Amino acid sequence: MSQPRETVILLPRLYAVLDAARFPSPMALFAVADELEAAGVTLMQYRNKSGNAGRMLYDARELRKRLGSSVCLIMNDRADLSLAADCEGVHVGQDDLSPAGVRRVIGPNRILGVSTHSPDQLREADATSADYIAIGPVFWTKSKENPDPVVGLDGVRRARALTKKPLVGIGGITRENARSVIEAGADSVAVISDLSPDPGKSAEEFFRILG
Repeated sequence: MSQPRETVILLPRLYAVLDAARFPSPMALFAVADELEAAGVTLMQYRNKSGNAGRMLYDARELRKRLGSSVCLIMNDRADLSLAADCEGVHVGQDDLSPAGVRRVIGPNRILGVSTHSPDQLREADATSADYIAIGPVFWTKSKENPDPVVGLDGVRRARALTKKPLVGIGGITRENARSVIEAGADSVAVISDLSPDPGKSAEEFFRILG
């Protein structure tokens, strides 16, 4: 088992997730990323659950090239492609490569995030070198096929009590409920659907709500 790292990263309140499945073309994806950057978003994740490796690598490389140095780009699932695209880190779920395995691929300096859905999973993630832990789905979500059971705000509170690592709430988070997730103990909220159809304006509203 990999050991926890001594340094702690600081997460922004808003974590934008760019899901390739929601865009009709790579250019549409890139345009939204540009809007989010212009609005001040500094943490984005590229997520592609159905594309081939070539498409994923192209998208990630183009995103990294287009986004400014102030934006931290995280690759979902694929530690190898994260390295190939020079992303700042990778985010893995419970069915992906283990945190220890990811760390061996990406080395000690890139960011590693891990999704969890229960107290037991969170305890396991807390004992790894993960830089942050996601808990969810906090609310019902249609952004993921066969989602895990909703953990609710109580699940966020339990997660907060179990780790000192930065905590990300994910799943069904909107401008209407985001503040409650932060108040329950999350450091950041990951958002997919509620950043459209006007990403820049939506991000600015999230910033006002989250403070």
